[in-house]
Amino acid sequence: MSGIGGGAMSVDRIMAMRQQILEKNQALSRANQELATPAPVAPAQGGAASFADALEGALGKVNQSQHQATELSAAYERGETIDIAKVMLARQQASVGFEATLQVRNKLLSAYKDIMSMPV
Repeated sequence: MSGIGGGAMSVDRIMAMRQQILEKNQALSRANQELATPAPVAPAQGGAASFADALEGALGKVNQSQHQATELSAAYERGETIDIAKVMLARQQASVGFEATLQVRNKLLSAYKDIMSMPV
């Protein structure tokens, strides 16, 4: 009989741990959504946002996410009470942002080369 009681106790503990994990995942999801919200781009003098302003805003956001990932990593390495999942999520977001920026740069360079090689 003690095996059944111990099994029920461990099931309760597992369910409690599951609930804690779900709550942390929800909190991380909310934090992720806050980080993923695009920063408002200041309109140019004509009233509409220019491409340069949009590009500058995007680069600033990528730079900010990389600094945040660096700070979280450093805090975790110092032994502060930082959740490893939060650190890894921030690092992945910074990595994806950097890769996207690199792809945009490559496309811009390709378009520039195509335009420069056009006959006038």
